[in-house]
Amino acid sequence: MSQIKNFTKGFIKDNPVFVLLLGMCPVLGVTTSAMNGLGMGLATTFVLVMSNLVVSLVKGFIPSKVRIPAFIVIIASFVTIVDLSMAAYLVDLHAQLGLFIPLIVVNCLVLGRAEAFASKNNAFSSIIDGLGMGLGFTFALTLLGGTREMLGSGKIFGFSLHAFPEGIDGMLVFVLAPGAFIALGYLIAIINKLSNKTA
Repeated sequence: MSQIKNFTKGFIKDNPVFVLLLGMCPVLGVTTSAMNGLGMGLATTFVLVMSNLVVSLVKGFIPSKVRIPAFIVIIASFVTIVDLSMAAYLVDLHAQLGLFIPLIVVNCLVLGRAEAFASKNNAFSSIIDGLGMGLGFTFALTLLGGTREMLGSGKIFGFSLHAFPEGIDGMLVFVLAPGAFIALGYLIAIINKLSNKTA
């Protein structure tokens, strides 16, 4: 039962974006489309799961004085794997996400889960925690990216919804940086309202 709680808390109760407000740099920077949000979220999920696993396995061998630098080296190793793999196999998405992929190293969500959870729990629990938080992060980025893409261009995952009248391409503000703040603010308000109703 506790494993299920660890898995689901990243989606609902402790969603990294909508509740904890972690990792705002990629959340606001790359979510111009649903595909960008999905790609960034899955890349972060891979890094979260693998770094949580390794941290939980080596925690007993790391002196407390160098704990954080050691965690960052572990995280950076998996970010490098993701970065090079995407550059080789997902060239267009890698070009879209650009600098935000290497910046996963300093994403406070990844380091925070390594420090707060993986360094104190076993490998299986750490994998479940990383997967739950990562998929919650992916859900939030995809939802925000999809919302911005739909309002900004009338498309979702690149497919036209014919949401706007003839001759109107969309609301440009949602494709630009201010649209990220506006869309995120409204989504947080909606999710908080729904959470308060179910609580």
